[in-house]
Amino acid sequence: MDRLILCSAISSVSSVLPSRRFATALVITLAFAVLARAMRGVTTSGAVAGAGVCFLLYIGAGPGAFAALVLVFALAWASTRIGYRRKQKLGTAERREGRRASQVLANLGVAAVCSALYATRPNPAFLLAMAAALSEAAADTVSSELGQAAGQIPRLITSWRPVPAGTDGGVSLAGTLAGIFAAYLVSVTCWLTGLLQWKWLVVSTGAGVLGMVADSLLGASLERRRVLNNDAVNFLSTLIAGLAAFVSAS
Repeated sequence: MDRLILCSAISSVSSVLPSRRFATALVITLAFAVLARAMRGVTTSGAVAGAGVCFLLYIGAGPGAFAALVLVFALAWASTRIGYRRKQKLGTAERREGRRASQVLANLGVAAVCSALYATRPNPAFLLAMAAALSEAAADTVSSELGQAAGQIPRLITSWRPVPAGTDGGVSLAGTLAGIFAAYLVSVTCWLTGLLQWKWLVVSTGAGVLGMVADSLLGASLERRRVLNNDAVNFLSTLIAGLAAFVSAS
């Protein structure tokens, strides 16, 4: 479903683009996808999905959105590798070959669609929703990875009882603070590159943090019961962040 939506968005946006802008976006997209694959941040399928996301972000919202995407990727790549040996012992380490297409689309699909919507209907609220979705994607990954690396005992967000590291819905102070900072960094990047007005900086960051909390709640309640898988939880969390930001701008 995510792939169908992404392909449809690319087709719709491409039909209204000047050829020069299309070519620039295509070159940047291919370069980013090749680099991400070479760094083992994504698998081959993940690189293809990431290319689609990158194309839509650049085409719809310009270089600022691409800068935010690069930051999200860098934060995810770095935080995944911090404390990697400890995570391996815990059995929670990400695969070394990188993220699959489903993981890429679950984390970045909402932001890509928001960018495509902005290209066809230039409403600044779509940019705010896009920034919030990207902020949530960074916050979720960083909070999880650095929380595990810090070695603190996580607590289940719904009951506050101690749980093993890597438990769905488990949170820690170190991870939460790191996630908040990651959301802020992505939102600031969107502001510095002209995607957001200053007054929306707090909204974008706050919506990203809200999505991160929603991710933990969904993990503790539905993912642990196998009602949802991790990709579904990540998608819903970015959607919640984007919708919260969009409604705030209305």
